[in-house]
Amino acid sequence: MRSLFPRQHEEGQPQRKLTVMVAAFEGWNDAGEAATDAVKYLSRSWDGRKVASIDPDLYYDFQFTRPIVRRTASGERRIKWPTTKLTRCSVPGTDVDVVFVHGVEPSYRWRAYTAELLAHATEQDVDCLILVGALLADVPHSRPIPVTATSEDDGIREALNTEPSQYEGPTGIVGVLSELASLAGIPTVSLWAAVPHYVGQAPSPKAQLALLHRLEDILQLPLDTSMLTEEAEAWERGVNELAVEDPEVAAYVQQLEEAKDTAELPEATGESIAREFERYLKKRRKD
Repeated sequence: MRSLFPRQHEEGQPQRKLTVMVAAFEGWNDAGEAATDAVKYLSRSWDGRKVASIDPDLYYDFQFTRPIVRRTASGERRIKWPTTKLTRCSVPGTDVDVVFVHGVEPSYRWRAYTAELLAHATEQDVDCLILVGALLADVPHSRPIPVTATSEDDGIREALNTEPSQYEGPTGIVGVLSELASLAGIPTVSLWAAVPHYVGQAPSPKAQLALLHRLEDILQLPLDTSMLTEEAEAWERGVNELAVEDPEVAAYVQQLEEAKDTAELPEATGESIAREFERYLKKRRKD
């Protein structure tokens, strides 16, 4: 993490914690709810505490994004309003703090909404922003879920060996926040998981796990994802069983597998294997 976002401090003075904001939004940016599930998983793992929220009345059409009735543990009836919540946690054993943003993509006033989020980022002394999204794509469920990292920041691109986004077309709140954060001087990287479109319904534990592994690489913080790994394996077995029952689906999946394998053949033994081995060594040292 230090090589990605280096920080200067005076000699003899304690180094201030590095603060990273990680944001995901329900809706158009969140196929299979993989992005928001990944953020909620980390926030729970690190005991995040709520530090701020955004008033939903200013930004949501409640006939489109409806409130939800829930029962509390004591049986009381409560209405949960669509909103955006910020939680903060200190990652154990590190000098890194993470501010998680979990929200619903707003209906109105996106620029004002984004400005309010960036004001909270300033209050929380955020050094960099990681935006997490998921999209439906023509990828097979039986292969590793692709996660693409892009950034407009030269330093981040050099550190992650990545490129600026080449996408042109309609965007969501993740794209708006990415541009305005960059204009505000906050280094920003976007992560997108490609969810198989034929099984795009929530939950999508394999895509969630792929995003967590990418965050693990970027943050250089080992994560305990053993339980989620089991869920992802069970999910894949379930999709395999469904595909076997439908010859047309099985043939389509095989076509996607062949296309994926052909495209990745030249680099199958390179960077991805090295990354997995490095993750294994980190977990072993932690244990």
